[in-house]
Amino acid sequence: MTKTGTIYGINGPIVYVKGDAGFEMHEMVTVGKDSLVGEVIGLSAQSTTIQVYEETTGIKPGETVTGSGAPVSAVLAPGILSNIFDGIERPLKEIAKTGGAYIPRGVNVDSLDREKLWDTHITVKKGEQLLPGAIIAEVPETPAIVHKVMLPPDLEGYVTDVVADGKYTIDDRLLTLQLPDGTERDITMTQRWPIRVPRPTAKRFPPAMPLITGQRILDTMFPLAKGGTAAIPGGFGTGKTMTQHQIAKWSDADIIIYIGCGERGNEMTQVLEEFSELIDPKSGNPLLDRTTLIANTSNMPVAAREASLYSGLTLAEYYRDMGYHVAIMADSTSRWAEALRELSGRLEEMPAEEGFPAYLASRLSAFYERAGMMQNLNGTEGSVSIIGAVSPQGGDFSEPVTMNTKRFVRCFWGLDKNLAYSRHFPAIQWLTSYSEYLTDLAPWYTENVDRKFVDYRNRLVFLLTQESSLMEIVKLIGSDVLPDDQKLILEIAKVIRVGFLQQNAFHADDTCVPLSKQFKMMETILYLYKKSRALISMGMPMSVLKEDKIFDKVIAMKYDIPNSKPELFDEYKKMIDQFYDDVVERNA
Repeated sequence: MTKTGTIYGINGPIVYVKGDAGFEMHEMVTVGKDSLVGEVIGLSAQSTTIQVYEETTGIKPGETVTGSGAPVSAVLAPGILSNIFDGIERPLKEIAKTGGAYIPRGVNVDSLDREKLWDTHITVKKGEQLLPGAIIAEVPETPAIVHKVMLPPDLEGYVTDVVADGKYTIDDRLLTLQLPDGTERDITMTQRWPIRVPRPTAKRFPPAMPLITGQRILDTMFPLAKGGTAAIPGGFGTGKTMTQHQIAKWSDADIIIYIGCGERGNEMTQVLEEFSELIDPKSGNPLLDRTTLIANTSNMPVAAREASLYSGLTLAEYYRDMGYHVAIMADSTSRWAEALRELSGRLEEMPAEEGFPAYLASRLSAFYERAGMMQNLNGTEGSVSIIGAVSPQGGDFSEPVTMNTKRFVRCFWGLDKNLAYSRHFPAIQWLTSYSEYLTDLAPWYTENVDRKFVDYRNRLVFLLTQESSLMEIVKLIGSDVLPDDQKLILEIAKVIRVGFLQQNAFHADDTCVPLSKQFKMMETILYLYKKSRALISMGMPMSVLKEDKIFDKVIAMKYDIPNSKPELFDEYKKMIDQFYDDVVERNA
């Protein structure tokens, strides 16, 4: 029996239904004569509170609200990848065919194509016992990703009948399952899962493997583990979106979920156009073959913006359950928090700091806690890594969203507007950023790159910290008064900043750098420092060391040495040795 209620009050996206209509918390409902999508967010004996995911203009008291009997859920089946959805998983390409550039109210389209036939390889046999999450079929969803059709995590039983390999739609029966109570159920490719409920797993692993991005300041200085969480806070124009683009294109994640949450419409359009043109460097196919985009721009209803993060998380967890490593780019969680603030204000809740709701911290925590490296119910291992951009107003990192995000992420990549304005990209400030994953990942670096990797990284950070202290003196009285050993620190720190931390996204070799080359670059810089310090200790002035322009030559190695020819670093060592011998000989 369908449950219905009658509207008696409307406040923006918040709608009130008189009395107890029998709805459940977080149940999906349709509102008014236009059948707008909504969700129950408050229940009492006197009234039911609903947030509507669409513009409520034109709704009036007396109209009907109809319950669906199920929570707001994501449809999970082949066809998710290469697609572009809004915040509640409605495909924007399908909507554009009938509704044009703007999403019409009450539009009712299927999340995924129900007519398309998929090549399906069945992986189970009649009589086989299936446990929750078992893989029952494989479908080549795109040239890059094989979609593993799974049994829903709340079902188990014996296969009583199964179809042969062939072409099937997402609604066709693949097998019949006899449940423990003796009843039978037909299983298709399609699952529905409540977006606010994490999908179950067998075990959570501690972080032990880095998400390799090819960006030196991330991989070497402030690494992120697979299944880890990171925040990229920064003011307007500092490069949050472009940093996420670089990670999306070059990281070793199998699948990218990009959530554009409350960003400007023209910026989101640019993202969609750029992603559709990008070529995946791993396969040579379009990057969209392993990407899903969720677009919820700033002019779309705020309630759907609040839901968009959970929709993206559910899609990511679904692919993680297949054994893939998934990276979520959330751009930006500040706009999501602003949606929470607006809805909280409409609900007349008591505001906390800067008007944000008192539950801002717990909502952020619940979002980031769904990341992790997991052992899935079917025995595979997969991960969800979350990289959230934060847009503090005026670049103020002490505002509530940034401060609360810092409590729940273990990797903080703080962007600096002074670096961005001086064209130093990525504009990540090495003095304020940090990664708590470094000790967890040290064994991996030792085993897979070099046992000195973390030691070299720490020495570079120490030199940069020394430079920062010395620059306070230089600002007051100039650099001429410094002794030569401190002048050397300033010069080597410049080599680290310009030659190592700064990276050119438009250069074929510098846009993505393998870890082996990153290690060799660190080794070369520290070797130059060691030889130069030896010369300084012999009494050579810094002006003599700078005559050969050796520091500029080492800075240029990031361009001069191709990623495929690490053996050329030996030539740089010989060049540094020759420089040392020449200086000693000239000044003997």
